[in-house]
Amino acid sequence: MIALQAAAPETAIGQTNPVAIGFFFLFISITLGITWWAARLTKTTEQFFAAGRSISAGQNGWALAGDYMSAASFLGIAGLVSTTGFDGLIYSTGWLVGWPVVLFLIAEPLRNLGRYTFADVVALHRRQKPIRIAGAIGTLATVTFYLIAQMVGAGGLIKLMFGLTYETAIVLVGAVMILYVLFGGMIATTWVQIVKAVLLLSGAFLLAVLVLARFGMSPTALFAAAAERYGDAVLAPGKQVANPWDAISLGMALMFGTAGLPHILMRFFTVPDAQAARKSVFYATGLIGGFYLLTFILGFGAMVLVGPDAIRAVDKGGNMAAPLLAEVLGGTPFLGFIAAVAFATILAVVAGLTLSGAAALSHDLWVNVFRGGHAGGDEQLRIARFATILLGVVAVALGITFKGQNVAFMVSLAFAIAASGNFPALVLAMFWRRATTTGLLASMIVGTATTLVLIYLSPTIQIDILHRDSALFPLKNPALVTIPLSFLVGAVVSLLTTSNARDEIDRFEERERQLLWGDKKGVAP
Repeated sequence: MIALQAAAPETAIGQTNPVAIGFFFLFISITLGITWWAARLTKTTEQFFAAGRSISAGQNGWALAGDYMSAASFLGIAGLVSTTGFDGLIYSTGWLVGWPVVLFLIAEPLRNLGRYTFADVVALHRRQKPIRIAGAIGTLATVTFYLIAQMVGAGGLIKLMFGLTYETAIVLVGAVMILYVLFGGMIATTWVQIVKAVLLLSGAFLLAVLVLARFGMSPTALFAAAAERYGDAVLAPGKQVANPWDAISLGMALMFGTAGLPHILMRFFTVPDAQAARKSVFYATGLIGGFYLLTFILGFGAMVLVGPDAIRAVDKGGNMAAPLLAEVLGGTPFLGFIAAVAFATILAVVAGLTLSGAAALSHDLWVNVFRGGHAGGDEQLRIARFATILLGVVAVALGITFKGQNVAFMVSLAFAIAASGNFPALVLAMFWRRATTTGLLASMIVGTATTLVLIYLSPTIQIDILHRDSALFPLKNPALVTIPLSFLVGAVVSLLTTSNARDEIDRFEERERQLLWGDKKGVAP
């Protein structure tokens, strides 16, 4: 018999949950143990930023999945589906279809040409300082907006589940994240992300099985129950994204933004060669695809078994849909487990973001801009650790500053900047021999600046956040305009400056050999 409604009028969310606290300390203990082990192995800059290029394809695939499946994926998509129905799927598919782009276009050449950051690739055989500065600004902008969303989500989750104040929760997350990255570097971050991916996939799978068990293990019966209770409209598009141009623009941001996220691109430098980079994307795509299928089950399960009104009563954005569903299906203990998994999700993503930001500050700005590439190994490692502490403090400050704010748009903004400011320059630098320093610089600056301006002028800010009657720019996400504009500006400026770029293209045949085959170690010189 199909159960259409089983939500209790009261919930343990908002009260101290001993099970959640127990799982939280278990996760922290395991990951700090990993950090202690990794700290003994992290002695050089290459080990700090790239784990000594010793991560296998399988390990990197799990770590990529752990780095990518954020709180927005787990809590956000389930919440969107539970409150709006079918339209939540646009985020699942948008985030997933970016991975074939990474697999077939980015992974192998990136591994052949780079060292630690995507700016290594864009700046190769070009003028270093301007490219490094622009690349670092794009990286830090993406990391900052992503960090805000993660930190605010972490603070809200811990406040609800552990009974701590919001500020205490933010400081706790920041402190643990700094420990991971500061002492363990990429080795610790990789294994934290692997542990997190295993926990998240296990929790989501168990939750989905328990949902389907209420409906005879039939997804069709689940969808039919949702339509019976809330109407056929929940199974049709148009409730969340009514404008088709909005849907296309959002899809472009999610798809191409994936290929421009600095903390994702950084993972390709941790494997021994380009073949391993390609295999790791293949593994990650399968894991992430399976996870997003589960979130769709969770979303509709929460819609039927909990109800949109009950979900919004706990959190206006619907982000507590998955924990509420866990409470309905397994009581307070299962709620505690899922809450701890969600916290682990946030913590692992924040660690990856912090490491990529530290790489931009230390490797791109300090070593290659201020020191002209002549910093010693000890100095590089010292600056990298200082940058980690600095970013951790900034993350805590931002999390506290944005307390109580609706920051859901921050993730979309991070993807839009990655798609418009990073991805076009990366593609032009790798595959077009006439791309010049000036052209790539113009592409990154225009892509990032227009994204920020159009996001501010969009309905997302003007109507949803500032509560004004209208917006000057009609699309909620500007990627439909900013991605082609960034490519166009980069191409036109490069063509106009080609006559002055002979020194930049004299070695392009060498670049092409590296792009296709890599050197003996698979590492660009």
